[in-house]
Amino acid sequence: MSQVTTERVLVVPTSAFRDLGYFQGFSSDASKYLSELLRSDQTSYLSRELAENDPSFKQLIPYVVFRFRDAAGQTYLFQYVRGKGQGEGRLHSKRSIGIGGHINDVDEDGQKDSHDATYQEGMRRELAEEVIIDTPYTDRCVGLINDDETEVGKVHLGIVHLIDVEQPNVRPRETDLLDAGFIPIEDIRREPERLESWSRICLEHLFA
Repeated sequence: MSQVTTERVLVVPTSAFRDLGYFQGFSSDASKYLSELLRSDQTSYLSRELAENDPSFKQLIPYVVFRFRDAAGQTYLFQYVRGKGQGEGRLHSKRSIGIGGHINDVDEDGQKDSHDATYQEGMRRELAEEVIIDTPYTDRCVGLINDDETEVGKVHLGIVHLIDVEQPNVRPRETDLLDAGFIPIEDIRREPERLESWSRICLEHLFA
């Protein structure tokens, strides 16, 4: 008999996040939150089905933004449209500048005191599953996103990474990343209504 595997995702209590200092939108003080939230006594794994409908927990989601700046100083961002095969149905057909996904128990590294290494492994796995990066790059964690004004946001906490690439050589591996590629940031700003909320928040706070 085959056994159906239930996806289990890394979560923290919403109350633990609020105790550290509630914000709506963007916070650049990522270290303040992550140093506490990634402690083993704060984190646990829930089935994704339960977590998506329980706002008493926040799912930790790496949200990676790729930036390329050419010799003339113009800024380009990697963007795409979420196809129907993307996991979060409430975001289908939305344009996004962020790559990422859930941290799962399969990413567990076995450390007792912290889930930091598990988080890093999960982020690497998500990137490898979704895109091909054929250029040197640098990665910085630049902030957190909390958006309780949307149903998706109420159960997720975004951890924003900014990756600067030497060349715009990032392409989708996953077929449901539609119309993907680097475009000038000014073109993205012209249609904010097409963007998912986390992408709008990133544009406003990282690229003002």
